[in-house]
Amino acid sequence: MKQTILVTGGTGFIGSHTTVELQEAGYEVVIVDNLSNSKIEVLDGIEKITGIRPAFEKVDLRDMEATEAVFQKYPNIEGIIHFAASKAVGESVEKPLLYYRNNLVSLINLLELMPKYGVKGIIFSSSCTVYGQPTKENLPVTEEAPIQKALSPYGNTKQINEEIIADYIHSGAPIKSVVLRYFNPIGAHPSAEIGELPIGVPMNLIPFVTQTAIGVREQLKIFGNDYNTPDGTCIRDYIYVVDLAKAHVKAMTRVLDQDGDALEYFNIGTGRGLSTLEVVETFEKATGVKVNWTYAPRREGDIEKVWGNVDKANRVLGWKADTPVDQVLATAWKWQKKLREDGVM
Repeated sequence: MKQTILVTGGTGFIGSHTTVELQEAGYEVVIVDNLSNSKIEVLDGIEKITGIRPAFEKVDLRDMEATEAVFQKYPNIEGIIHFAASKAVGESVEKPLLYYRNNLVSLINLLELMPKYGVKGIIFSSSCTVYGQPTKENLPVTEEAPIQKALSPYGNTKQINEEIIADYIHSGAPIKSVVLRYFNPIGAHPSAEIGELPIGVPMNLIPFVTQTAIGVREQLKIFGNDYNTPDGTCIRDYIYVVDLAKAHVKAMTRVLDQDGDALEYFNIGTGRGLSTLEVVETFEKATGVKVNWTYAPRREGDIEKVWGNVDKANRVLGWKADTPVDQVLATAWKWQKKLREDGVM
């Protein structure tokens, strides 16, 4: 009997790639998404890759009644991967209450329903933002590094959600949880059937790079060239979204089928930092396409440098992110060209 997994936010960037990897690993997937930041057509892409169209329910997880109806309709759900959340740092500063309501209430509703419907475990999509700007001695950052005060309401919701899960399990709730702290997901599925498709102006670097390269955006701005880094631009740990998706499959096996602690934390990254300038230059080399870019002043809230120590995930989950960054950037470009062919942008 295939195990059934509920993937919230499953038509989003990471959710869609994770759905593909879950299906290819033999899981049944039920997607819940309110389509506020994604498109229903993503299901077509998933089906083209795997040959299976996942079950889909358009539900806002803030609505307890509608959320409970999903568990009543699919009584075999054994695990949840919770991606659904508002995720733009800048918007969260402008609309903090929206972020607190979306990101906290949805998790609380899911946690409350889990014991009632016999759901064993939840994988929570967290972020390296919980570490803030690590001190020099904490780079690369490990799971034991101190959690720092969040620089945005978005980052704060990740910290609070981690605390909610910890408090709930500590109270004796009969569930397990794996918290995955991602670094910066990039790229697209090699088939170019699914990828990152932000609505409006991209907030993330790679879609802005590819949209500038293809002419949708006039110019890419690199925010700040006076940071304390080798080339003056910010450093991040960029992880291929397919490698990240595979980490969720390993984590789900751990939650459902292995003896681990009730609550575990893992950094999910490459263990290597790349500067913004290095990424742009690597993209140009990998694709042969020049990007029109310029420096701009620093952006409020940007962390100077952070990359992960991922030894724990390598060792305990048996997982590693090993796709070369030039190949990853080539998949992002292939996806952008497919969007142009399909008349999307």
